[in-house]
Amino acid sequence: LLLLALLPGLCHGREPAPGAVTCGSVLKLLNTRHSVRLHSHEVKYGSGSGQQSVTGVEASDDANSYWRIRGKSDNSCQRGTPVKCGQAIRLTHVNTGKNLHTHHFPSPLSNNQEVSAFGDDGEGDDLDFWIVQCSGTYWEREDAVRFKHVGTEVFLSVTGEQYGHPIRGQREVHGMPAANHHNYWKAMEGVFIKPSLDPAKHDEL
Repeated sequence: LLLLALLPGLCHGREPAPGAVTCGSVLKLLNTRHSVRLHSHEVKYGSGSGQQSVTGVEASDDANSYWRIRGKSDNSCQRGTPVKCGQAIRLTHVNTGKNLHTHHFPSPLSNNQEVSAFGDDGEGDDLDFWIVQCSGTYWEREDAVRFKHVGTEVFLSVTGEQYGHPIRGQREVHGMPAANHHNYWKAMEGVFIKPSLDPAKHDEL
């Protein structure tokens, strides 16, 4: 009888999915088509913008492949809040403090749109915003999702072109105008902040 009395309360409302990616989490992103993780490092492009380069690496244990999930502003993505499908986020590279960024420069190998890492200590500009495209209510950790750039409407992509010296074997990451199998990403290794069920209780980012 006690169980029956509790059931209506348990079923009331929509609870965040336990496997949702949350604001403040630090993770690696795997391109599911090319099996490389989104990566950055203190190597600048020799052409285009000259900003910090973003590549794809095969190694799963590379320390330069961690990105922190943040909102368009820190107040819009409180720590522990599940990220919704259709929400705009920033991806901040943990080791260098720069945000995933794209703009109207050609990428060096494929002549698509250059993707770089930009800003200082997590602060860049309006070209750092990406919309999470997924099929449900929240970005689930097991789902393959797309990242569509707010400012230029390209998708974060990998098509397999490889760099030579000094980053031999790393793949070009770029922006493409079409949604296709080159722009699916999946959350992999990382520290996932537990979803917060009480919006009044949160930590600052």
